[in-house]
Amino acid sequence: MRNKQTGPTPYEKLQQAILDYGDAAMENLLRCRSFANAVIAGLPDYLQCPRDMVVAVPAEGPFDPRHEYGEAAFSFHGQQVIRLEPVVFGICVIVGNAEDSGSLWLRTGVRVEITGDTFDVYVANQPIVRIDKDYTGKLEPVWEVIFKELLSVFKQELADFNDDRFEHGIGFIAKPE
Repeated sequence: MRNKQTGPTPYEKLQQAILDYGDAAMENLLRCRSFANAVIAGLPDYLQCPRDMVVAVPAEGPFDPRHEYGEAAFSFHGQQVIRLEPVVFGICVIVGNAEDSGSLWLRTGVRVEITGDTFDVYVANQPIVRIDKDYTGKLEPVWEVIFKELLSVFKQELADFNDDRFEHGIGFIAKPE
């Protein structure tokens, strides 16, 4: 019902706004997913570890890095409607124990959002990292912050363990057998 003199009707303007939103949401999802896949694919080279020691996993909830999550590692998985929102994914580094055949699974969540001409990357408690939309060859700051976050967990626990303030604190003594 276009009025030739006044242009599109209010309803047609709503339709166009929804179309534009849908296009932007799909572009956001595709760009963020591509960015995330590049981060995951390049992290083993940064860490200098075997490729199968770095995998995409859900950012929250139970996970098993031996399972291939594919799209289920991303926040948009299972949503009925694609929204224009940041994409969140988990990244897990499997670290073999140096003293036995066990391993530890280190996971952190990564949130990626497009702001203008950059990807804004948030890794847990680390400072924001901004990367150009043309990120080829420019992902080292992201890998560095992921590494710092994974390492910080152990540094904090060790600092607490070695803190003299806890030397005479409450504790438990193992009962002799």
